[in-house]
Amino acid sequence: MKLTFKSIIAFTTALAVYNTTLAQNSEYRLVSTFHIASSGGWDYIAVSPVTDNIYVSHGTQVNVLNKNTGDSVGVIPNTTGVHGIAFAPEFKKGFTSNGRLNTVTVFDINTNAVLAQIKTGENPDAIMYDPYSKKVITCNGRSKDLTVIDPATNEVIKTIALGGKPETPVSDEAGNLYINIEDKSEIAVVNTKTWTVDNNWKTGNGKEPSGLAIDVKTKRLFAGCDNKLLIVMNAENGKVVKELPIGDGCDGVVFDPELQNVFSSNGEGTLTVIHEKSAKSFEVVENVPTKKGARTSAVDLKTHKVYLPTADFLPPNPEEKGKRPGIVPGSFQVLVVGK
Repeated sequence: MKLTFKSIIAFTTALAVYNTTLAQNSEYRLVSTFHIASSGGWDYIAVSPVTDNIYVSHGTQVNVLNKNTGDSVGVIPNTTGVHGIAFAPEFKKGFTSNGRLNTVTVFDINTNAVLAQIKTGENPDAIMYDPYSKKVITCNGRSKDLTVIDPATNEVIKTIALGGKPETPVSDEAGNLYINIEDKSEIAVVNTKTWTVDNNWKTGNGKEPSGLAIDVKTKRLFAGCDNKLLIVMNAENGKVVKELPIGDGCDGVVFDPELQNVFSSNGEGTLTVIHEKSAKSFEVVENVPTKKGARTSAVDLKTHKVYLPTADFLPPNPEEKGKRPGIVPGSFQVLVVGK
């Protein structure tokens, strides 16, 4: 092909734009690591909406850290088997789901003082506060149901059978809850006006969904599945809009509405970043290196940083094939990914 001066200029300009786009799309990286010198397993992590604290589930307690420095602020004790943390700002309360105790711990959102204990279904896992119904909801893995709590009274007002193992719930803030049903590869839709299950939608080719997030403006659900797929679903009719590749071992998906980025935290040691161009267009931007075991996450909507708990692992024992490697004692940590 014969190159003219104009075509050379056009090519050079296009190449510059392409390289600039690549640079913009590759800005996420590990910026800090907060170390917590204690032992125990972990699950979810949450960013407080009213203070500069992050809350990290950890064995028999919740560690409270300053989100900027990693300094210890305190602990919420006696939360054996804790999974998740939720906040109800209007009521100045926080809530933890204690899987081995079948309870929810209620604490003061400002002081972290424990206020009450509430009985739930069996093995409460993920927990959320729905600003539309003004209720706290736990997903109970063993009893396969939801516990609905009134944060004003700290009383259970409803138990909703799901017929499958619930993982993560999200709200469209307009009267609907969406819950991943892991063992059925479905998303259940719960009407918070009637507290009934209105629909069960299949997650396409996605198997065993765990992490779930929502864009309430575009009405899109983002379900991270066990077979390395993120399913984008229309929250109005359950139709699959897009299937995108993610890393292995996803157990958490979060969404940053200002930047229009979806994050899939993958236990293999990556954070898949997906950009929502529009309600119909999505692209995988990059897979940011994290660390093995960093499978859950929380995004700070003010700073746009992503927090992921994990630990260091012992070398696998060749005589114990298929068994998870042990954790190096005292190596629990929170990774901070940002730009």
